[in-house]
Amino acid sequence: MPRPALSAVTELLKPITWFPPMWAFACGVVGSGVSLNGRWMVAVMGIVLAGPLVCASSQAVNDWFDRHVDAINEPQRPIPSGRMPGRWGLYVAIGWTLLSLAWASLLGRWAFLAAVVGLVLAWAYSAPPLRLKENGWWGNAACGLCYEGLAWITGAAVMAGGAMPNGRSLWLALLYSIGAHGIMTLNDFKSIEGDRQMGVRSLPVQLGAQRAGRVACWFMALPQWAVVLLLVHWQRPGHAVAIGLLILLQIVLMDRFMQDVIGRALWYSGFGVPVFVSGMMISAFALRGAGSTL
Repeated sequence: MPRPALSAVTELLKPITWFPPMWAFACGVVGSGVSLNGRWMVAVMGIVLAGPLVCASSQAVNDWFDRHVDAINEPQRPIPSGRMPGRWGLYVAIGWTLLSLAWASLLGRWAFLAAVVGLVLAWAYSAPPLRLKENGWWGNAACGLCYEGLAWITGAAVMAGGAMPNGRSLWLALLYSIGAHGIMTLNDFKSIEGDRQMGVRSLPVQLGAQRAGRVACWFMALPQWAVVLLLVHWQRPGHAVAIGLLILLQIVLMDRFMQDVIGRALWYSGFGVPVFVSGMMISAFALRGAGSTL
């Protein structure tokens, strides 16, 4: 069997998708309040685990089990195009999963258990019999939890030497995980036709494009307003105002997105999502020195 080119393997692992969990892990590192002095190597190893390893594994798993859908929606991808021949897509997915677990073991029990949870959800999202992605409500929830919440909590726990993150950090991780549900919906607009033909019940397929767009916007906006209220309660008014302004900017972008949800879904991902994740880091800095109570 011919081997795939390195470029095809790289494309399968989708480096562009690694940023969200790497950023969320970094937010956990910042929110932990632990100095990087003497811990910077742990932080770097954790960021590598979140992005180039666990997230990359999930991308390979997804492309293997989605190869029939991709043949309709995106036939230029490595597997349906034949640039990843035979079962090489599956081999890469399994190999990268094992590599991720080996790397996670170097970071201690917390990181290893978090990697196990993330990888189990990655396989459950794409692979039968669960194949969570066949229902947009469950699949997007699993992705949001892994990409934002689990990565954030792991970053905070690893920096604290394996201790459970404080309540405030857990609240922020949960709220931004919920917000990420909307981000995941944005990714589904480009594959409506193939999803409909193959029985994948993404939210645009279930609700129609316009309603799914509104749901995505609400999922992104409401948790951020909850973050603003929490920061006010925690006496971090400056950080609350900054995030509030970012939300208003997103609302302006959302209004334009809703005028053409299919045509502007990728546009909104490119402009609105960076604003969303900027608020994540602001909230993480708000935790520094804020104490550990709820």
